[in-house]
This record gives sequence, structure tokens and C-alpha cells, in this order.
Amino acid sequence: MHIFHIHYRNTQGTLMRIINAASRRALDLPYVKAEANANGHQATLLLEVTPKQIGQLRRDWYAIVDVTEVQVSIAEFETGLGVPHPPISAGDESVRSATA
Repeated sequence: MHIFHIHYRNTQGTLMRIINAASRRALDLPYVKAEANANGHQATLLLEVTPKQIGQLRRDWYAIVDVTEVQVSIAEFETGLGVPHPPISAGDESVRSATA
């Protein structure tokens, strides 16, 4: 899994063009986060891709006028990024017995 950080200027349709570059390739998007940062906006995507797809995605994203930077890193699942967490009470037997 790879984490992509795409920095962009927030103009109409930019975020959709960023996401469409991945969805056109039928890639699963298990984690997507868009947020404002100091110099504009940032989209963070978690994708399972090959080295060839990384190059294609970077090329497509840099072709978008409002994209200013693309960073790629390998996901470390110890950080918990993109990994779903069960509800706090999922493993708590005392909560289950109290509600029964």
C-alpha cells in the first residue's frame, strides 16, 4: 500500500479530478482525506498500486493545473492510517452482558 499526498489549490473540480485519476484505473480507495493546510489544500489517498501505476498517477496529477506537489510513501500499518478500528466496546464482555 502506498500513501499519496497531493497538494493543490482549491478551485472548482480539482479534488474530483484527483480522485478520478485513481478511479479511472479501477483502484480501490480505502482511505481518502482532504483538508486545508497552510499553503492551500491537501488530499491524502491510500492505494494498492504497482510501480507503473505510481508513475501514471503522478503524471496524471501533475497534468492537473492546480496540483502543486505529489508525494508518495509506503504505508506503515503500525500507524493505523486507513485501518478500520472496531468500536471501543466490541471486545468488552461486561458491556454485552449489561445490555442483554
